[in-house]
Amino acid sequence: MEIGKNLKLLRNRLKKSQGEVAADLELTRSSYSGYENGVAQPNLESLILLSDYYKVTIDDLVRKDLSTFKESDWKRVDQGLHADVKGQKLRVLTAMVDSNDEELIELVPMKASAGYTAGYADPDYIKVLPTFHLPFLSKDRKYRSFPIKGDSMPPVVEGSFVIGEFVQNWMSIRNGTPCIVVTKDEGIVFKVLHNLLSSEQSFQLCSTNTFYEPYTVHANDILEIWKFVNYISPELPEVRMDDSGLSQSIKSLQKEVHDLKGMIKGE
Repeated sequence: MEIGKNLKLLRNRLKKSQGEVAADLELTRSSYSGYENGVAQPNLESLILLSDYYKVTIDDLVRKDLSTFKESDWKRVDQGLHADVKGQKLRVLTAMVDSNDEELIELVPMKASAGYTAGYADPDYIKVLPTFHLPFLSKDRKYRSFPIKGDSMPPVVEGSFVIGEFVQNWMSIRNGTPCIVVTKDEGIVFKVLHNLLSSEQSFQLCSTNTFYEPYTVHANDILEIWKFVNYISPELPEVRMDDSGLSQSIKSLQKEVHDLKGMIKGE
């Protein structure tokens, strides 16, 4: 484990003494010094404390040699970005397959949606979800169906199910892309995304219903993103005729009335 060497490097980057860091963390100087010198190993509670203080993941702190980090890596650390936004590491994704070893589309029912943030990577949670096939979707991609609540994303109404394609590389998401976003705090939300990862390490989430204000979610607070593919709705969307269509309908109606008058006169 590289933890002692990493702690010393991180402390030096902050230009602080062992005593100052220990005071900030409410630890004794000897305890912190022991962690840096490898005399003692921090327990889980202390690891969380150190991880939050230095803005690095526990995995990076314990398993990586931070002296090998490039400037771009330190920039991400300084910006507080812990998430693997490029999908360079395999995201945990549990999937169901049929008897022919073809992936199924799992449907997250409304009643099960509240527990999705805890169970999204748990095989026991995923295997009890209903599943189905859509033959017109690509077999090379992973899909899942999520329930929609509220009225923030018309024409998709409450009670609909949105089918999303799993996104491995979040940097690939273009502005204006509708997505299901699974967040730590809000759970499952369906929004139009604006990608602010490069500048703010966040996404702006917008509704198609202008009554709802846009808001931002930091990448560290996102668990999964699924790009909108299509949706299943219990209601037929309202059809609004444009000006040209309305004009054409009026002309057709006028012609029918004119023809009808001609038939009456002919009698």
